[in-house]
Order: sequence, then structure tokens, then C-alpha cells
Amino acid sequence: MVTRIPAASQGAHGTHATAAAARPPRTPGLPPGARKAATAVKKNVRRAATGMLGLSGERMSKVDTAWLRMDSDSNLMMINGVWTLAPGITWAALCERVEQRLLQYPRFRQRVLEDAAGATWVDDRHFDLSAHVLRETLPHHKGCSMQRALQDRVGELAMQPLDPRRPLWQMHLVEDFVGEDGQPGSALIVRIHHCIADGIALISVTLSLVDGGAEPPKRRPRAGKLAATAEDWIADALIKPFTGLTVKALDLAGDGAARSFKMLAAPEKAVHHGLSGTADMARVAYQLVSDAAALALMPDDSTTRLKGRPGRAKRVAWCPPIPLDEVKAIGRALNCSVNDVLLSCVAGAIGGYLRSQGDDPTGQEIRAMIPVNLRPVEEAWKLGNRFGLVPLVLPIGVANPIERVYAVRQRMNALKGSTQPLLAFAMLAAAGLMIKPAQDALLNLFGRKTTAVMTNVPGPKEALTLCGARVTQCMFWVPQSGDIGLGVSILSYGGGVQFGVITDTTLCPEPQQIIDAFAPEFAQLSLLTLMLPWGE
Repeated sequence: MVTRIPAASQGAHGTHATAAAARPPRTPGLPPGARKAATAVKKNVRRAATGMLGLSGERMSKVDTAWLRMDSDSNLMMINGVWTLAPGITWAALCERVEQRLLQYPRFRQRVLEDAAGATWVDDRHFDLSAHVLRETLPHHKGCSMQRALQDRVGELAMQPLDPRRPLWQMHLVEDFVGEDGQPGSALIVRIHHCIADGIALISVTLSLVDGGAEPPKRRPRAGKLAATAEDWIADALIKPFTGLTVKALDLAGDGAARSFKMLAAPEKAVHHGLSGTADMARVAYQLVSDAAALALMPDDSTTRLKGRPGRAKRVAWCPPIPLDEVKAIGRALNCSVNDVLLSCVAGAIGGYLRSQGDDPTGQEIRAMIPVNLRPVEEAWKLGNRFGLVPLVLPIGVANPIERVYAVRQRMNALKGSTQPLLAFAMLAAAGLMIKPAQDALLNLFGRKTTAVMTNVPGPKEALTLCGARVTQCMFWVPQSGDIGLGVSILSYGGGVQFGVITDTTLCPEPQQIIDAFAPEFAQLSLLTLMLPWGE
């Protein structure tokens, strides 16, 4: 008699045994919905494990993960930009340039896979360039210029989410565009999710796209390391921002603080600094504690019509460039920085807008969060987010331009030596470790205490060309988080400075009215500076 052995007991060499082992065990009486949920949980855990172990793709940093999860119905975490070009360029030429240059950055060929533990960059095996470089046609309305139609389209795209099944970026080319100067040409709208890179890094990307631009340096994989350990993450996210190169890039700390930050990066060297090093370390420790308390105890912002719960529509506006040499001349005459001059004009334009709406901003101030670069510029090609935030109180209620610029200078000087950018960066890193509800609760603290996000990015000093066409104007807008409904951008390019605004239409239906107040504020400051008594 032949005894048959059941397939399940044939051992590791049995085909049926292998198939059975691959299947999750069925629980008697378990509803199909519960079984499906259990399978999804198992899949997420497996994906998280493979991502953390470096077995699939590249793990997203915790700071970048925080930006990925920060999207909301009112604010999408996209950096939006516009280039105007003369003469025009073709879609085919743009696609060829993107293929040659932009796609050399792996991030622009990778999509994002989220899991319970964070997110992972994985190659998009079905990458389709035509899904990312699109032709755009602006509508023609009677009495509406193409410039206004372009602004309206940028506002619409600012609230259209990027497809999460693809790499998180898009370009929209308007091949036939006529700007306010009457020159025929093209317009290029660019949308990039903030989890890919910050503004400084995207300047590096821009320089690789233009004529004569270089390909990004090639990354060298670290030998013998399959994944980032917890120690690697701590070093990358919390220690490296304290290094001497970063402090030099920040330009916010003195020599003593720079030495102390180097000690934080290499504490074993502190003994060689003796008492001086100990004193510096104590000074930085005190600064960290006081700055942390200042952030935690920061009061809610002033109540203005620009503060409130935003809706689901955006609008953008920008002004013609102001000569950078004139801004520098005013700064030298008043012993102020270029930033002081520009930010005082921003405060004046916002105050003027509120007065035009029938509000009285006298004595009022609003708080703006300003990004501060936390990496050497030469490392910007690595992409990712390496910046902190400092809160700057803008004196919108000061009508006198000279008095206002000195008020801004005083407040900017008070931020020098502050460790708040580093604390904000660490908070973003911590937020990336949390589940989304906890992250939202943490980051909404900034929303309640802030009216605007404001950024000032130094662009190329010389005019650029793209596919043989001159870039006549370029502008960008950073996203706002939580319930913040106002974004202000300042960009220097080709010897000029441009001022742009993005607003939620519920809080500010016509951002062009703020823009229109900027040039008169600058002109008034310039005139009053010339009227001041001149000494030696």
C-alpha cells in the first residue's frame, strides 16, 4: 500500500508548500473587508521595512517628508515659477533641453512611495516626459492682457495637485506670449513640489537648464552602506547645520559662535580650545535655550484682513524689475543692507494696501516667516530642503519710509546670531517623524503666529538664455502652510529686483493692488533719502 503525503507537508522543496507559505493564513470567519485591511497593513509594513533597510529606492529625509505631508485643501506645497522669454521657444526644443539637463538629476525621474514610516524615492519605470512638459494656451478675453491671463493661470495651477503616481513636477509652456513690454515670445510656468528641493537648490537646477549650463555633479555612493541609520539621520539633519561652512552661509553668527558650532560637529576637539571654547559653548547653549523659549512663547499675530482662514483659490501678481544699483545706493546712504531696504518697501506696500481698503494699520505689525539657507551654496545641487525659518515682525503701521527702514534694520540686527533657523529646521525634521495629524498640529503653531511667508533669493547677476531665447523676466512664489494666506517673494536677476505676491482670494482678492504700491514706496524712500542732509 502506498501512503500519500499531503502537499502541505512536502517541505521546502514542495511547490504547493512554497505557494502556501507565500499566502497569508486565512482566519476562519474573518470578513473580507478585515482581510483586505490586514493585507494592506502587511504591505505597508513590508514596504516600510524595505525602505528603511535600503533595499528599494532611496529613503526620503525627514525634513523633506514633512514638506511632502504638508499639503492641505488651502495650501499645496509647490514652488511655482514663471519665466518670460524673447523670442519664443518651441515645445520640442524645451523637451530636448529638459531631457539633456534636468533629467540628469535623479529626483526628476523618481516618484514618491509613502508608507507608515515615511516615504521613499523610487524610479518611475513608466516615466513619460510629455506628462511633465505640457503645451499651454492662454484664454483671450476682451480687455484682459496676456499678462493678466498668465497671472490667472499661475494662480489656478497653484491649487492643482501634482499627480502622486508620477515625479512631482511639471512645466507648462505658452509658446506664443506677448508681455506688457509688447515683445512677442514665450512664457514658461514651472511647478515643483517642495519635497524635491528648496529655493536655493532650485537656482542650481535653473543654472543647469540654461544655455551654457553644466550638468550636476555625479553623486558618489557611500561604500559599504545600504541605508541611512538613525545615527546618519541625526548627523545629516541636526549636526551638519551647525558646521562652520553652514554658519558661513548663514552669515548670522560671529566668530565665537562659529567655533562653538564646529565643536558641536566635533565635540572631541573642544578640549583644545580650553576655557575659551567652554565659554563659547555655554554662550551657544544659552542662545539655544532663549531662542527656543522665544519661539514657544511667540504671541499670535495681529488681526488684519490678511489674517484668517484661507479658501481654495489663489492669485498671483508681480511687478517690473527695479534697478538693483538704486537699491544698493539707498542702502549705502542709510547704512542699511539691501534686505533692509526691500523689506521696508514690502511693509510699506502692505500697509498702503490696508489703508486703501479702509483699514487703519497705524501701530500694527505683522509677522513674516523668512527662510534662511542652511547649507553652502556649492552643495545646492544635492537638492532636498536645508533651510530654517526666522520670524520677522514687519512695521506695516509706520508711514514714514525712513523711520520704517531703520525699524526693519533694528529687527534684522536682533536676529543675527539667532539659532532660531536651526531650531525650526530641527522642528521640521521632528515633524517628519510624526503621523500627519500630529505633524499638522505642530506646524499649525506657525500658522497662528504668522501672516505671511516671505523669501528673498539672490538669482543670477547676468541675463540668461534658454534655447537661444533671452529670459526677460523670472519670478517665483513659495508655498504657505496651514492657514497662512499671503506669500511674498523677492528675486534679484540680471541687475534688477522683482517683487511678487501670491494670495488667497478669500483674504486678498486682488494682489495686484499690493504690487502696485511697491514701486511708489521705493520711489518715496529714494526721494526722501536724497533730501536727507549729507555729511562726510
